[in-house]
Amino acid sequence: MPAVDHTPTASPSTVIRRVCFWVCESYYDQQRRPSHFNSRLPVLNLPIDYDFLTPEQATTVVAALADEAGSMVALSFFYWAIGFPKFRHFMRFYIVAATCFIKNGNFERTHEVLSCMLRNFAEVGMLKEAVDMVLEMQSQGLVLTAHTLNCVLSVVNKIGCAEMAESVFDEMCERGVIPDPYSFKSMVVLYCRIGRVSDADRWLSAMLSRGFIVDKVACSLIIKVFCENGCVNRALWIFNKMVEMGLEPNVINFTCLINGLSNRGSIKQAFELLEEMVRSGLKPNVYTHTALIDGLCKKGWTDRAFRLFLKLVRSDNYKPNVHTYTAMISGYCKEEKLNRAEMLLVKMQEQGIVPNLNTYTTLIDGHAKVGDFDRAYELMDAMAKDGVTPNICTYNAVIDGLCKKGRVKEAYRLLKRSYTDGLCADKVTYTILISESCKQEDVKQAMALVNKMIKNGIGPDMHTYTTLISLLSRQRKMGECERIFCDATNMGLTPTTQTYTSMISGYCRDSNIDMAMKVFCKMRDHGCSPDSFTYGAVISGLCRVSMLDEATAIFKEMMDKGISPCEVTRMTIAYEFCKKDESFTAMALLDRLDRKLWVRTVSTLVRKLCSEQKVDMAAQFFDKLLDVNHTVDSVTLAAFMTACYDSNNYALVSDMSERITKQKAPTFWSVMDIYAVSIYSNIQLCSHTMRFKGDKSLQQLKSADHLLLILFCKYTFFDLWAWEMNIHGSQRHKHFATNWKQLLLLDALFFAEGFP
Repeated sequence: MPAVDHTPTASPSTVIRRVCFWVCESYYDQQRRPSHFNSRLPVLNLPIDYDFLTPEQATTVVAALADEAGSMVALSFFYWAIGFPKFRHFMRFYIVAATCFIKNGNFERTHEVLSCMLRNFAEVGMLKEAVDMVLEMQSQGLVLTAHTLNCVLSVVNKIGCAEMAESVFDEMCERGVIPDPYSFKSMVVLYCRIGRVSDADRWLSAMLSRGFIVDKVACSLIIKVFCENGCVNRALWIFNKMVEMGLEPNVINFTCLINGLSNRGSIKQAFELLEEMVRSGLKPNVYTHTALIDGLCKKGWTDRAFRLFLKLVRSDNYKPNVHTYTAMISGYCKEEKLNRAEMLLVKMQEQGIVPNLNTYTTLIDGHAKVGDFDRAYELMDAMAKDGVTPNICTYNAVIDGLCKKGRVKEAYRLLKRSYTDGLCADKVTYTILISESCKQEDVKQAMALVNKMIKNGIGPDMHTYTTLISLLSRQRKMGECERIFCDATNMGLTPTTQTYTSMISGYCRDSNIDMAMKVFCKMRDHGCSPDSFTYGAVISGLCRVSMLDEATAIFKEMMDKGISPCEVTRMTIAYEFCKKDESFTAMALLDRLDRKLWVRTVSTLVRKLCSEQKVDMAAQFFDKLLDVNHTVDSVTLAAFMTACYDSNNYALVSDMSERITKQKAPTFWSVMDIYAVSIYSNIQLCSHTMRFKGDKSLQQLKSADHLLLILFCKYTFFDLWAWEMNIHGSQRHKHFATNWKQLLLLDALFFAEGFP
């Protein structure tokens, strides 16, 4: 090899000739070696360093090599050069190399060069310039194909720039490029990785409509992301559609979907999919079973989960791993079966399985929730001995438990301890502390925590802002609520149903129904669906200002959407109509409810009307209650009877008594009848009532009923006739066998004097 002349007197042409010579020599020398594989590009060993050439000279060398020695030799020098930053970010070097390869008709190597250019310029934030240059190469003879598009998309997708990917896709299609399955898959995968499920679904739909399907790896990613974002039904449809189009799913594909169904609580569907998986000849692995066990535990079916767990334990092929044990421990902790959870911890350690951070955190959280902080601290110490360092999630579990048990100062001390361990409070930590401050109605402390959170670079989420808005709305500080609401939306956060509901409730408390309705309309305009609490707040607000027609319209809209109103909402609107003597309107509204809710609401309404001595109106609902339900609960019956007696409406008592006697044994009526009278010490009427019912009614009384009846009589009016009648009936029907001691005890406790 000739000596290398590094003197500055060497002419540029001499330098270029020498470099070309050394490149060719090294290239062919590498190819002649037995260890070299022809499919691999030789790695050059040149007797120079990067300072020997300027970027312009390197550009000339690659052009000369492409013309004289061929594309492969030129490409080997190209890779040598871009190993140095001096050449790697010199745009003209790539353009000349690509142009030479186009001239040689080697389009595969052209795309290779352009891909390198895109990757390397993306490193320095010049991806857009590189993409523009790729498109410009069309004027240099580059035929843009799906391969070109895919080269660009593969680089653009790695940096997650969706807008640029969309722009490139559209630009290339306008230039006549026909996208292939890989092009569509790149777009779907890009949106899945950045969590934009709706866009991923849009591209996937376009892909499937063209008859393209993704590979198994992409299928797993799509199912996983869709399920994590709550689109389980859509994930199931996509899976079935791709199977229908020819995809042969593997164990991982099935397991991803089973996991999604299990997490949603669709256990039956998950097991049906498992059966389909087995029918297709695939064997579920430990991850499949772990997904099912986790799903069963989340539903509270730990017994079924444990049976499946034991199946794994007895299996010869698959044994439970740390994730399986953790899922089972989590299930027991949720049910507060901490002894079983601790047993599993010991068992897994005996099996040589080391508990991980998630295992310990789950168990610590379980103990903290039940207030066993001594054991929680012991487990934190055990973690350190096992070489597992607690993270902020571990501390959050204990801090949350301490706050819920009212040990707030201890929670703050523990937080300081986490700081000494090198940890920083995260969004969850601040949310726990802010929620606790809000529970204590301490607005100042809550706002201080929010400001500290922002100062530490942690952006509050919508849940944090909603917690603050809820507190301020309860305190009727709607001006501050509006400011916080605007701050949240200006940060790009999307208000939730709970956020809007808190705002509406606050305005309704202030009787500012106009603003409440504006927020309600704004909520729907922004695509946020009201729930039963939202509708309830609006209806209560409208009823408060006597806008019953508007309240009725909202109530009907709610029912038409299949949303069941809560008891407060049902009672509020019905009672407001009753106050205006429009009981038939109230009844018509309540008739839209299902039978169970109707009975509960009407019973409550009867009691409310009776408490206000509106006996005639209460009788209308009471009468219909007997028609529909054929019986009345004891509290409602007592309230109605009391109201009737207080208003001297004995005829109504007699009529209702007759109806109940026909529909049900008179026992219940007799006891509650006397109870209602006894409250007001109506001695004469009670005696009359008992004589009216007669001794026959006592034949069916339970011993507990006798006990109450006797005590009521003795305590309230000392009616000797009633007392003796009940004593006689109880003895005759042998009800005192088990209750006489109880009767004496109650008598000693409550009625020390006056025994007849």
